Amino acid sequence: MDWQQHAERLADQVTDPDSRWLAPVAHTARHELVPRWWEYDDPAEMWVLRDGPSDPEAWATAAYSDVSVVTRVGAQHADHGKPGDYAGGMATSSSTLPSLVVRMLRHGRLGDGLDVLDLGTGAGGLTAYAARRLGDRHVTSIDVDPYLTEAAAERLARMGLHPTFHAVDATAEIPGRYDRIICTVAIRAGAGLRTVLGALREGGRLVTTLAGTSLILTGWKRKNGELVGRIERDWAEFMLTRSGQDYPPGLAKLFKLAEQEAGEHVTTGRYPVLDVANAWEVRSMLEVTTPGVQHQYATRGKRRTLLLVHPDGSWARAIGDWTDSPTVHQGGPRRLWDALERIRSRLNVEGGLPIYGATARVTPDGVVHLSRGQWHGTLGEE
Repeated sequence: MDWQQHAERLADQVTDPDSRWLAPVAHTARHELVPRWWEYDDPAEMWVLRDGPSDPEAWATAAYSDVSVVTRVGAQHADHGKPGDYAGGMATSSSTLPSLVVRMLRHGRLGDGLDVLDLGTGAGGLTAYAARRLGDRHVTSIDVDPYLTEAAAERLARMGLHPTFHAVDATAEIPGRYDRIICTVAIRAGAGLRTVLGALREGGRLVTTLAGTSLILTGWKRKNGELVGRIERDWAEFMLTRSGQDYPPGLAKLFKLAEQEAGEHVTTGRYPVLDVANAWEVRSMLEVTTPGVQHQYATRGKRRTLLLVHPDGSWARAIGDWTDSPTVHQGGPRRLWDALERIRSRLNVEGGLPIYGATARVTPDGVVHLSRGQWHGTLGEE
């Protein structure tokens, strides 16, 4: 494959002409990081495996477009399958879309001589860009999956890059200490963020998304061990950190309950049914106000259905047509739909939510304290 022209075109698309990251993107053979990948088949509602060498045109399109390329579904890595294989479940690793990788690197404010940790190796894209820009001896990359770190190390070595790789569970331990940590997985406030902070040197900078939200947290570590920064006026979504081969089972039984039960509290909703997953500002505020809430959204013709569930046993179901007011059923110790409606009311009244641009302070225990004006929120408290 004549990949250089593809890489140069991608670099022009995702960076500026004077960007420090233009050359690293333009000189990285991204297709070598994703020789096989999973592509979602909507009619089958499954992932189908694609093989690059057997379809060079599709390979070039996937690798040099500004999209995330899924390389692992559940515990099944694409490298270990055959073309045409199917897999079900959640994506568990990918090559992140290059524009987002570049944005995260920019938020990191990297400079010569700084030691950088890429938390969440994936296919190795951010590691490759950082190693080209800073020199591979200053770059370390970690992932919970030994195969991911081994494959990335081998593929980057073929490009002449030799950063350090570790296969570790970042929720439990992170070897070494670093001037910059950039997370390309979503970190849970509390214990997960506490571990990350422990690996950041005093005066160092952290860039991460927070689990359950689209919030990008950036900040500098102070002498007292706290991180002080803000929620950027930017957004991103990464896969959650995991400590095993796959994510633990979700709240499937509770979703089934929410789908079928009448509920002890039945009302007419004030607002139409919302696809919370794609309403990023609302979803992020919902996670801050009701940590741990999960949601499922479905459409059938004009009919829209939203299910909300929480580990404490709370659930809600809202069903309505298009912009009509929905019928809402709720059960359990808290009213999840009511929590969502309070957020939407604030959004309508104020024209926005206070979460983007908020000041952020992370204490050494990993708890995130947010504030903007008179508003305060917390993530990660036990």
